[in-house]
Order: sequence, then structure tokens, then C-alpha cells
Amino acid sequence: MNPRRLRLGFSVAAAGMLLAVVLPLSSEATAGLAARPVILAMTLSGAALFAAAALVGTPWAIGLGLAGALGGSGISLALLQDATIAGSAAKGFWFIVLATWLGAALCVMALAAVRPRGTQSRRALDIAVPLLFGAFVFYLWEVSVRGLGVPPVLMPSPSAAAARFATSLPILGADFVQTFIKGVLIGYAIGCGAGLAVAIVAQRVPFLGRGLLPLGNFFSALPLVGIAPIMVMWFGFDWPSKAAVVALVTFFPMLVNALAGLSAAGHMERDLMRSYGAGHRQSLTKLYLPAAMPFIFNALKINATLALIGAIVAEFFGTPTQGIGFRISTEAGRMAIDMVWAEIALAAIAGMAFYGLVALAERAATFWHPSYRA
Repeated sequence: MNPRRLRLGFSVAAAGMLLAVVLPLSSEATAGLAARPVILAMTLSGAALFAAAALVGTPWAIGLGLAGALGGSGISLALLQDATIAGSAAKGFWFIVLATWLGAALCVMALAAVRPRGTQSRRALDIAVPLLFGAFVFYLWEVSVRGLGVPPVLMPSPSAAAARFATSLPILGADFVQTFIKGVLIGYAIGCGAGLAVAIVAQRVPFLGRGLLPLGNFFSALPLVGIAPIMVMWFGFDWPSKAAVVALVTFFPMLVNALAGLSAAGHMERDLMRSYGAGHRQSLTKLYLPAAMPFIFNALKINATLALIGAIVAEFFGTPTQGIGFRISTEAGRMAIDMVWAEIALAAIAGMAFYGLVALAERAATFWHPSYRA
């Protein structure tokens, strides 16, 4: 990152913290920072940290800037404990928030631009940058909702959703088992396995491949809201109908990608296998499938998210009294939006973890691929 812009940004952040000292914190009658000695001292310390970050070199500037941003976030969250500020925040409060956001953004951008030499340092940095970015996004969400007094029905704060998540773990656990373990995983295995098996047959019988691709495009364009009710009528209200929707959703992405991967082997490699007298099974296991592995894992990663979406949408059209989709629809009808966000968080965590496991399996199985070479 440009050092001049970094210094300018931290200088602006320091000025914003200082302006908050003299500006009103709320549109209602409340004590200013001068009447809050502890918070005043923290605010002046944050301004000093940002000012110091503007004067030193990049490595030290990142550490000082992060310290200032953490202090600013603590100040703003502490001020929101005052009922006269929460929902009625004025310029002084928002200057603290903006200075904190600016300092955090500069630190994240500077960290993202760092190129460490060691492998461990690079991995640690790859984890730290998205974690810091996500943490400050949640911070902005929290202070914006509470500072502006947004009704919980429209948008609950992350802290309210997290509290509901923590107090509803048994319900969330049962919903996770119903939707993810029973519906997603079983349907994912059936759909991806069937798509790969049909692609292997279609690669052996070319006219079958040419006939299946247009059909695959047709079925992949069908809307979930049209497929789900049919699957519920065919397979009942329990998890088999959700697994059927997931299998249908994941079948054709796997088929298309696997067919493309099985055709990726070059003519020279095919001629070499024929010159060795290799049969179809040997060519399939030694040449075609290894060449198709990146394509297959690409389909597996795409299907990891499609499967969860398909299962949740299918639950809107009939399910037992549990499941992520069922809970979202019923709690939204009751205006329990914090529970809806807790279920959304559960789905997001499950989806990210599932995608991460597939990505790790891809790295272990395709370590030889050029994209993984150092």
C-alpha cells in the first residue's frame, strides 16, 4: 500500500477521534466525553495511536493502527450501553465509528499487501486478513443497528442473533441433523456419484454424451420452487424428498464438469496408453480420471453450496417440525427475526465448513496440479 496514503488515512482517523471529544454524542440530553473520564482517556489514547501510526513505518503502523481500531470499537460499544445514546447517536459517536472503520480498513489493506517469505507466516496472514475484515464488518453492523435504533424486526444486531444462537443450541442441533446430515449429505452423495457414473458411461459412448448435455442444461434451468413440491408429493414430507431435490440439483453440474474433465486428456497421452496396450479400464484409472480430477472437484465445490440451498428451499414446501428451512419459515411468520438469523448463521457455518472440507480433499488428491506448485 502507498505509504503516503497510509499516513494520510491514519492522520484523518486521529483527527476524527479528536473531533468526537467536542461534538455531541446523542441527539438527546446526555453527558459528553468530557464528563466520562475513562472513555475520554480511551478516546485520546486511540487518537494518539492513530497519530503514531501515521508517523512510523508500515510494520509498526499496522500494529499501532490495529490497537487504535480495537480501542475505538471498545469505546463505541461501551457508549451504546447508555440508553440515551443507543438509538439516538449523534455526530460525536459517529466520528468515533468512522475513525475506527478507517483505521481498521487501512490495517487490513496494508496486511493484505504484505508478502511474507515463510510458509507459516503466509498461512497465518491468509487467515488473519479475512478474520479481521469479517470482525470489523460485524462491528459496523452492530453499531449501525444499535446506534440508529433499527427495530429488531427489520434487522437484529449480531449480538442479539448470537445470544439467540447460544440459547437455542438444542433446536439448532436438531435442525442441523434433519437438514444437513439427512438431506444434504445423502442427496449430495447420490447426485454427485450418479453424475460421475453417467459421465464415465457417456465418455465411453459418445452419442450418449451428446444427448445428455442438452438434457442436463434443460433440467439445470428448472426452478427449485417448481421441483420441490413435486419431490415432496413423490417421496413424502420427511428427509427423502429433500435428499431427492439435492440429488437432482447436484447431478447435472457433476455430469457436465466430469464430461469436460474426461475429455481433457491430450492426444499424445491417449496414443501413449494405446501404444502400451492399455485397456479401457486401465486408461480410465491411469489417464482419464486423473486428468478429470480438477473438474470433478470443481463440481463438488459448486455442489457443496447448491446442495444446502436446495435442501433448505425444499423444506419450505413440506417437512416435519424441524429443519433449517422449516424453522426459517415458521419463525419469520412469528416475527422472531433473531431466530431466523441464528438459522441463517447455522446454514452459513455448515456451508463454509462443507466447502472447506471439499477444498482440503481437493488439495490432497490433486497436489500434483500446477495450481498447487510452489
